[in-house]
Amino acid sequence: MAAWRDGPRDDPIPCREADAGLFEITARDGRGRLGKLHTQHGILETPALLPVINPNIRTIEPREMWDRYGIGALITNSYIIWKHEHLKSIAISEGVHSLLNFPGVIMSDSGTFQSYIYGDVEVGVEEIVQFQCSIGVDIATMLDVFSRPDMDEKEVELCVKETIQRAPASLDAAGSTMLNGPIQGGLFKHLRTESAQKMGQLDFSVHPIGGIVPVMERHMYKDYAKIMLSSIPYLPPNRPVHMFGCGHPMLFPMSIALGADLFDSAAYALFARDGRLLTPWGTQKIAKLVEWPERMPCVSSVTPSEVREMAEKERTALLARYNLEVTLAELDRCKQAIRDGTIWRLAERRSHQHPALREAFLWLSTSPHNAKFDLKNLEELVLDDRDAAKDTDHPAGKWEDAWNWIVKAQESPRKGGEPWGGEDTIVRPHIISAQNTLKSRWRPREKSQRGDDSVLIAYGTSGPWRERLSDLMLRLEHHCPGLEVMIHTPIGLLPYSLEDLNPFTHIDGPKWLWRRKPLTLQVRHELKQYGMDNRQIIMVDMLGDGIQARAIHALAENGVLDGISDTDTQLSDSKDRSYSLLSLRRRHVADKMALLMNLNHKWISTLLEESSFVVNRLGRVKNVLLSDGTHIVSPRLTDGGLSITNDGAVAIHNYRNVPIPTGFEQPTSETSSDLGPAWVVVNEDAEPFVRQGRNVFHGFILACDSWISPGDTCLIVNQSGELLGHGISNGTVRDMETFQKGVSVKTRGGIKE
Repeated sequence: MAAWRDGPRDDPIPCREADAGLFEITARDGRGRLGKLHTQHGILETPALLPVINPNIRTIEPREMWDRYGIGALITNSYIIWKHEHLKSIAISEGVHSLLNFPGVIMSDSGTFQSYIYGDVEVGVEEIVQFQCSIGVDIATMLDVFSRPDMDEKEVELCVKETIQRAPASLDAAGSTMLNGPIQGGLFKHLRTESAQKMGQLDFSVHPIGGIVPVMERHMYKDYAKIMLSSIPYLPPNRPVHMFGCGHPMLFPMSIALGADLFDSAAYALFARDGRLLTPWGTQKIAKLVEWPERMPCVSSVTPSEVREMAEKERTALLARYNLEVTLAELDRCKQAIRDGTIWRLAERRSHQHPALREAFLWLSTSPHNAKFDLKNLEELVLDDRDAAKDTDHPAGKWEDAWNWIVKAQESPRKGGEPWGGEDTIVRPHIISAQNTLKSRWRPREKSQRGDDSVLIAYGTSGPWRERLSDLMLRLEHHCPGLEVMIHTPIGLLPYSLEDLNPFTHIDGPKWLWRRKPLTLQVRHELKQYGMDNRQIIMVDMLGDGIQARAIHALAENGVLDGISDTDTQLSDSKDRSYSLLSLRRRHVADKMALLMNLNHKWISTLLEESSFVVNRLGRVKNVLLSDGTHIVSPRLTDGGLSITNDGAVAIHNYRNVPIPTGFEQPTSETSSDLGPAWVVVNEDAEPFVRQGRNVFHGFILACDSWISPGDTCLIVNQSGELLGHGISNGTVRDMETFQKGVSVKTRGGIKE
């Protein structure tokens, strides 16, 4: 968002001719994304609000929106212009930008919303599109058929089919003008999905989600979330998603977290006329205010009582500016949250602002991936908020694919702490993603040695655990090398070998959160997911002094250290201590390479068989060296991840037991564990640039492995499978298949010929 200022702002610079109509992603957090839409009237940064401008009623002049607020795009109604001869004449002769006195991007609606309000419109399907093109709009809208939430399935089905049938003729009429392809389907999941799939196959530039205004008006936010999950996952990701008629700031965080890019609304003006103020937590009446809910620049020198004394026109204009400023400020919060990797947490906080929004968020974060719900004797149950938000109707349990679409787009590990937010924390998508990765890629030791029938569960305090357990681990590595040690964290069990891995390590919560003794039943359930369900569980409290003695005593008491006392386990021999330390470090690195690079444990063990380490003054590993001194990876202290070197990329490039990808096969439910880092195949034009360490851009990718995700370490190869470089993925398989602009892989090193 541009800075707000007084005085004129320069007109926009048209995009490059070759880029017209293209959309690129510049940053992302899960499905939330920052993007750029390239148009003839400038590059529109997203997420963006397009204020609705009625050509006949301008509460705030469009030029002021451009100059003062830096608003890059607005939306007006082409049907209103078409119906009024005076407006029509000016628009045709001078263009819509001149009519509205706005230099930025102008999108126009087609009259579909008028058909919802008034029952019908008097213009043809091709006629209205041709008219929009003739007046020079940047993004036109086809005349779709509005589907209301009170319609039955048959009625909505007809709306969807008619909209799809109108699409080809509308695209032909649009020619080179960007065209909106709205998604309809009412409240019916399968119809929304069908609409998204079929409209997505056509050459539209933007996909608005239509038919949601009456849903929002009735505070049906759970249905609003369902509409998004029924539609957006099935649309081409290289096209912006526009929430038609959504402009209340309270809905921005959840909408953006689910993949929305554009918003429009006349709420800033309509609410102002009614004396109402928009806020991120709802609306408030100016008549009841003594203080401003948020002190925005436009009201910095006046009080609510002084505003109430203004003439109606002046008061309405001021309140409209206030509403617009509050809306833009919330949009900026969402943008920064994406940059910070916290958009879901912002949505989580905002969900508490309205009971219907809270219900929607609880359904979204619980029901889609937890379909088991016993509906028997439902009336007799006392439900908490989370259970009450679950579906009890026909679509119950049918949202797993959409939820997985959110989870699989998460980057993990990520930097920063993880503030505890109660049960909401456990269902944050990036946490579920981290848990899923751990359960699918980590493996317990396969050694047939002392302790391999048991698991030590350490609990009672937050990290860093190495400070408390490092000496104990040296002793256990020597005396019972088959024993697995797991840390009990608020979000699940964590192998000690991954003790610094975010987010498990960085949960920021009250002391009682860590003091809770694990429930044996829950621990048993988690261990089963790791293939350790038959092992003996031994728990030890880490809090306070004497942790080593308590652990040794518990292990001896449970037969793991039969005949070995606490004194006997102490490593007085420096050779034994050095060997245990080396073994533990190799275990740490091996588990991280398996987890973060999807490598087979046995292969890693062979690779690291004679490895050595460069450590800092605190004993933390800085570099991992092979037997010949080759530096392959470096642990990251910020998030517990690994950074790979060029030599490391060369070493693991040879690890490949599946064919080179030849296309963009979509992920399946089948496991892709142990297959190594994903390969990204680029064309010959990109090859010399990748070898120089330059980023890989969309449009140069020929194929990639199905298991690639944002934030993954990946290898960049040519069509022959020759290694060109390595980097960090910036998208999913579908992203790499569809986008034609923007960075696809952030290259971290190029391999010279």
